[in-house]
Amino acid sequence: MASLLGTSLSSILTRPSPSSTPSISLACFRPGNGRIQLKTKKSRSRYHVSVMNVATEINSIEQGKKIDSKESARPVYPFAAIVGQDEMKLCLLLNVIDPKIGGVMIMGDRGTGKSTTVRSLVDLLPEITVVAGDPYNSDPKDPEFMGKEVREKVQKGEQLPVIETKINMVDLPLGATEDRVCGTIDIEKALTEGVKAFEPGLLAKANRGILYVDEVNLLDDHLVDVLLDSAASGWNTVEREGISISHPARFILIGSGNPEEGELRPQLLDRFGMHAQVGTVRDAELRVKIVEERARFDSSPKEFRESYQAEQLKLQEQITTARNNLSQVQIDQDLKVKISKVCAELDVDGLRGDIVTNRAARALAALKGRDQVTAEDVGIVIPNCLRHRLRKDPLESMDSGILVTEKFYEVFS
Repeated sequence: MASLLGTSLSSILTRPSPSSTPSISLACFRPGNGRIQLKTKKSRSRYHVSVMNVATEINSIEQGKKIDSKESARPVYPFAAIVGQDEMKLCLLLNVIDPKIGGVMIMGDRGTGKSTTVRSLVDLLPEITVVAGDPYNSDPKDPEFMGKEVREKVQKGEQLPVIETKINMVDLPLGATEDRVCGTIDIEKALTEGVKAFEPGLLAKANRGILYVDEVNLLDDHLVDVLLDSAASGWNTVEREGISISHPARFILIGSGNPEEGELRPQLLDRFGMHAQVGTVRDAELRVKIVEERARFDSSPKEFRESYQAEQLKLQEQITTARNNLSQVQIDQDLKVKISKVCAELDVDGLRGDIVTNRAARALAALKGRDQVTAEDVGIVIPNCLRHRLRKDPLESMDSGILVTEKFYEVFS
C-alpha cells in the first residue's frame, strides 16, 4: 500500500492494533427523454391522470460498459499517482466503502489537487447491481433505493432484468438550472396530447452514486435548497402545475472549495459527513515530484495510466473487499460511549457527529482488513467527522481539528 496511498496513509492502513491507550501522531490530523403514458377519462368535468409507464435512456455512464473502454474519453488522472494529501484521500475512500457516512467536504488552497483527486476516484468505484433501463439506478432488492415504477413491479411479482454497472459520478455545474438538476415535466404535452414527457435530472443520475460540486461555497442558494431537501429525505420531488413525480435521490455528496471565496451555509455544511482540510505542499522535493508526474501524464496520458494500472487494481480490490466485509465489523460499547462523550464535551449540536464517527471508524477497520474497531481507528477519523460541527469562536485561532484531537486524548486516556 505504500506505493498506493503515500507514506503516512499507508502507515494508517498497516499499523498494528493499539493497546488501551492509542498512539497517534498529530501528523495524522493535518489540517434521455422519458415518456409517461397518461390515461385520461372525463368525469364530472375533470380529467383524472394516472401514470402508466416510464421509459428513459438516461444514464451518466452507459450501463454494462467497463471503465477500461473509456480510453477514447478524456483521460482521468490515476488515484494511486496522487502524491500526499492523505487526509483527503482517506476520507474519500471511507465514503466509497460506506456511502451512509454522508459524503465529504474538502476545503483548501487553490491548486492543491482537490478536483483532480475527486475525479480520479471514478476508476476505483466498484460495480453495483441495478435494474436494466431504469433511469434512477434502482436497486432490485432494496426498496429504499427503488423508483416507484420498479417498486410496483416488485409488488406484482414481476421478474426484473438486472445488470452490473459502475457507480456513477455526476458533476453539478455551478450554473446549472433547477430544472436541469431536478428534472423537467412537459406540461404542454400533458394537456394537449394526454402524454407527459419527463426528463430526469442530475439528481436521478446520481442516485446510488456520487454527486460532486466543485466550488460548492459559490453554489446559488436555490440549488443549495434543492440539495438540502434531497440530502435530508433521500427523494427528489418535481412539482409542476399539479403534476408531481418523485424518485429516489440518495447519493454521496462531495464538495470542494477555497475558504477564501466564502463560507458555506451551516445547514449544508452539516450535511457533509466528513470534512478534510488540504494545504499547499511546502517541501521543495515533493513539489518537484508532483510537477514531474503531472508533466508525464500530460505528455502521454495512456502510458501514464498503464504504469499505475497494477496499483489501481490492488486498491480497487481492497475497496471491494472492505465493502463486502463492512457488515461484519463490530465496535465495542465502551468505544461508543467515549465517542459520544467527546461529542458532548465539545458541545456538538445534534447526534449526526456521533453517528458519522461510528460509521467512519467501522469503515476504516474494514479498509485495514479487521472486524473490530480500535481506539486508534476512532482517533484517526474523529477530527474529520467533528471539526466542521463545532461552534465557531471568532476569537479562537486554533484549528478546530486540533481541538477535537485534544479532547479525544483527554477522554480516551
